[in-house]
Amino acid sequence: MRFDTYLRYDALVNALEALAAQHPALLRLESIGESYEGRDIWLAKVTRFDTGPDHEKPALWVDGNIHATEVSGSMACLYFIDYLVTRYGTDAEVTRCLDTRVFYVCPRVNPDGAEWALADVPRLIRSSTRPYPHDEEPVAGLVREDVDSDGRVLTMRVPDPNGPWKTSARDARLMVRRDPTETGGRYYRLLPEGTIEGYDGATYKLAPKKESLDLNRNFPAGWRQEHEQQGAGPYPTSEPEVRAAVQFIASHPNLTGAVLFHTYSGVLLRPYSHQADDSLPAEDLWTYQKLGAKGTELTGYPNISVYHDFRYHPKEVITGSFDDWAYDHLGLFAWTVEIWSPQRAAGIEEYKFIEWYREHPEEDDHKLLAWNDTTLAGRGFVPWYPFRHPQLGEIELGGWDSLYTWSNPPHALLEQELAKFPQWLVFHLLVSPKLELLEAGVTRLGPDTWRVRAVAHNTGWLPSCVTQRALKNKIVRGVVAEIALPAGATLVTGQAREELGQLEGRAYKPVMPTSWAGWGGDATEDRVKVEWVVRAAEGAAVEITLRHERAGTVRAELRLA
Repeated sequence: MRFDTYLRYDALVNALEALAAQHPALLRLESIGESYEGRDIWLAKVTRFDTGPDHEKPALWVDGNIHATEVSGSMACLYFIDYLVTRYGTDAEVTRCLDTRVFYVCPRVNPDGAEWALADVPRLIRSSTRPYPHDEEPVAGLVREDVDSDGRVLTMRVPDPNGPWKTSARDARLMVRRDPTETGGRYYRLLPEGTIEGYDGATYKLAPKKESLDLNRNFPAGWRQEHEQQGAGPYPTSEPEVRAAVQFIASHPNLTGAVLFHTYSGVLLRPYSHQADDSLPAEDLWTYQKLGAKGTELTGYPNISVYHDFRYHPKEVITGSFDDWAYDHLGLFAWTVEIWSPQRAAGIEEYKFIEWYREHPEEDDHKLLAWNDTTLAGRGFVPWYPFRHPQLGEIELGGWDSLYTWSNPPHALLEQELAKFPQWLVFHLLVSPKLELLEAGVTRLGPDTWRVRAVAHNTGWLPSCVTQRALKNKIVRGVVAEIALPAGATLVTGQAREELGQLEGRAYKPVMPTSWAGWGGDATEDRVKVEWVVRAAEGAAVEITLRHERAGTVRAELRLA
């Protein structure tokens, strides 16, 4: 499968169906709902199905493209599915992961918005195509669109004596800010490519979007109304795409984490978006930092807190996002991956992810243009060309082809960017808790009396609860042990069903064994024992089951002999 282009909906579905047909033992597809425009939202379940049903295995949710133009998220998911099914049996980590665990991968959460972005004449919106908050066309203002129908939405350069921009003395393609006290030069206004509704010949402003929803503000945790946060929808999960994802995740308690592919910035983001790090339980923060450090090692992307390092404004916060909901309500280690950094690709290493757009040295822009001229062979930046605008008259169009240079990797660089993530995703699921039987057996106590004993342990790195947040929210049960008796048998001691508590993993072990007060040695907190005394005829069989929502299920049939 080639990864040098961006697939529209039908082509993406065809690619998924082809992979499922080629690898039926590892990949199954299902629709988890429909979009606003009626497209199926497809989910891939990836596991070795003959080792047990998917819902009895620890799971990781992976998705992409909740925002319309962030189409590389879809391709990252498709690349990952292909990576898993084609490496099973040859890659030891992939094989172990699919034998014991399951990935739930939803490549395109928002198929409608992506279809608009990928159209021959693209329409670029933030997220859903549903009109919101009003079902009305704008009557005045600049509407962003492809005015010359060349398949690109660029920038308009409009001569204006009071414009804030001028051309760089070093490279006339580059627009730089006019100096604070400067006069007497040739100046411009820069506007998104588009037409101006209701133009009065003198003034204009950006028209409000008819489609102003942001699906990543529509999740339940911290949801706020329109007057507090624009685009969040009329109520939490009001939008069918979000509701489909929330319903699936809430009905699959075997999930241990989530990785959500967005663009862009080349960074791994973790919760919270609205609270400082000291609001997380210390153990969760430490674990987030370790998972992030591994992600940085494998992808080259820095791992940071949204609240501390990725805020759009120092006095504002984001709420209602997927990763905050998954962590805060469900206690899952959830991440937002912002795919692709054009700055880093151009050799700009020292920059702040959000602040760079407010203030950076002109030298950075020249590095980007040089990268365009060499690595991209000039395809990322369109030289300014004349255009007769229906309202503004003679202007120029040009600038960065943002959809395939900034919002997403250029086609030629797409695959090498997508290849950065699979190892971290496999690692992220392999650290999940995993319930396994250590021993199970029968001891004769009398002619028709037997002791049935089972010992199970968590062989995963994370504790069975996954996070301390999950414990605090009381949303995850402990290990449940059950025994099924044959006809005529009776249970003398023990319970037919018993909850045995949580099992520790290895995540909180210190870096070295010392006698300091916080370390109590390697007690068997990862292990649980259960016993029953059964009265039954010799040769009869009992079945024992130990299960944990997040750590999986183990079973054994024992013959009384």
